[in-house]
Amino acid sequence: MDQKEELCYIEKVKNGEANYFSYLVESYKDIVYSISLKILKDHDEAEDLAQESFIKAYNSILSFQGKSKFSSWLYRITYNTCISHVRKKKQEYISVDDIQIKDEAEDFNFDEIPGDARKKYLQQALKQLPEIDYTLVLLYYFEELSVDEIKKIVNMSASNVKVKIHRARKKLYTIIEDKLKQEIYT
Repeated sequence: MDQKEELCYIEKVKNGEANYFSYLVESYKDIVYSISLKILKDHDEAEDLAQESFIKAYNSILSFQGKSKFSSWLYRITYNTCISHVRKKKQEYISVDDIQIKDEAEDFNFDEIPGDARKKYLQQALKQLPEIDYTLVLLYYFEELSVDEIKKIVNMSASNVKVKIHRARKKLYTIIEDKLKQEIYT
């Protein structure tokens, strides 16, 4: 769905035509669920909170002014909904700064891995990242959001977002490199 079509649906929803919100849900359900699942680490909770995020977005649609992309606005609602839920459950988070990053990861050339294997290793590595790192990588590389859009979603400074994305990328390389070494030795 292009942005013009999206804005048309949003205007129709704002004017009381609620059935048009289903087009927005259909467009963003996978990424909203993916963000929820990575943060919550439970399929049922992720489904519930993805649905709750859409309900919050629908109930707040009148406050959407179009100054940012609808997707950025929705991802922020999703992220905040999930983080609030986790905080209520008082789970512990692993800080990005607490994880040691090997310097050898800088020398690793991911491009040398064949395409199918690269995808497999990347998916496995992404699953091992902490929720904030996964979210940042997902938004930056897969959703192709700018650092400014991401900082609004996760409520961090632009420089902090850049540093965390850089560290997450280094962690991905380290995870993939370790996985490849394990396969070579076995």
